[in-house]
Amino acid sequence: MRAAIATGEYHLGGETFINRHIEHLFGGNTVVVCGRFHGDNPYGKSYFARRDGLSGRDVLIAPWWLLRNRMRHGTSRLPFGESKDALTRFFRDENVDVILAEFGTQALALAPLANALGIPIFTYFRGTDASKAIRTERMRAAYRKMMPRLAGVFSVSRFLLDNLGHHGITHPNSHVIPSGVDVRHFAPQDKVPLSFLAVGRFVEKKAPLTTLRAFAQATADTPNARLDFIGDGPLLDPTRALADELGVAKKVRFHGAQPHDTVRDKLMSTQFFLQHSVTAKDGNTEGLPTAIQEAMACGCITISTRHAGIPEAIDEGETGFLVDEHDETGFATAITAAMAVDDLPAMSNRARLVAENRFDNSILLKILERRIQETLAGQLAASKTGT
Repeated sequence: MRAAIATGEYHLGGETFINRHIEHLFGGNTVVVCGRFHGDNPYGKSYFARRDGLSGRDVLIAPWWLLRNRMRHGTSRLPFGESKDALTRFFRDENVDVILAEFGTQALALAPLANALGIPIFTYFRGTDASKAIRTERMRAAYRKMMPRLAGVFSVSRFLLDNLGHHGITHPNSHVIPSGVDVRHFAPQDKVPLSFLAVGRFVEKKAPLTTLRAFAQATADTPNARLDFIGDGPLLDPTRALADELGVAKKVRFHGAQPHDTVRDKLMSTQFFLQHSVTAKDGNTEGLPTAIQEAMACGCITISTRHAGIPEAIDEGETGFLVDEHDETGFATAITAAMAVDDLPAMSNRARLVAENRFDNSILLKILERRIQETLAGQLAASKTGT
């Protein structure tokens, strides 16, 4: 089976879950449809970039098509004109059997064309596309129109499906399949005592300032505790400044953005993983953070929040600790409780076992393939019986 993986940007090294599908889904028999191509094609895939620029003719007809698509489909994202013709040829020339749109917003753009070509299309909801993206009724209406066009829906967490369902955006063939982690590549090593790690963009949704204040409070009487931050973003400089203000600059290291292998190496030897995820003011939420799945695979004890799909991963008191969003004092208390666990290796081992049982991405990839194949087989059987 030949699958087209539809994504916004290609290639982005941080999108490990999408890149794994591109490289391995159906034995790697894949092509890529992207919004923008960034000049790096490490898997040697045939690709089509939808936003490579409009032809002169398409520029002229764009106003009419954008309005028509908005009125008919609830979105102006759909390809049209010569760009649509070129994408149609790409699907046919590449003998594409199925399309997996890696975000709901990508499915919006491709579902009508997929239906017209008779190519089954599935989508994967991962976070922003099922939270921030549906704050407007216009977008919610577009999703409702899209759902009947899809062969099936996947989500990294039950939370996201429930969030969509709250707005009447549902599909009868929906499944929760986390992005997962390579549990053979991410594995525990000897842990550095009192080592803490936070990974992610320095943005509102990750609440790095709250993380730092809670760490400072919890470790005020623990001089050997160390916190490493990996990531960059608009809140990096304010967080650095806060470390100085709180007098913990010697206990905190800021590494900036780092390659994925560097993150893995750090996780392997880290004892505690911190992620104070919150819902941003614009409604943006997590799905089920890959970083938490990777931390658990490395045997880290995670201190996080009751946010989005995170409680679907962390068993409170067994593999980690959870507090409410924005509860800085509670987060500090949870850090203190984590450091005081009687048998830290046992909790670490439990976290690793959960990662092996729930988040092994090799197993999850096979489940995804099976769900797609079962759906297509059911459609074929129904077409033969006329039901």
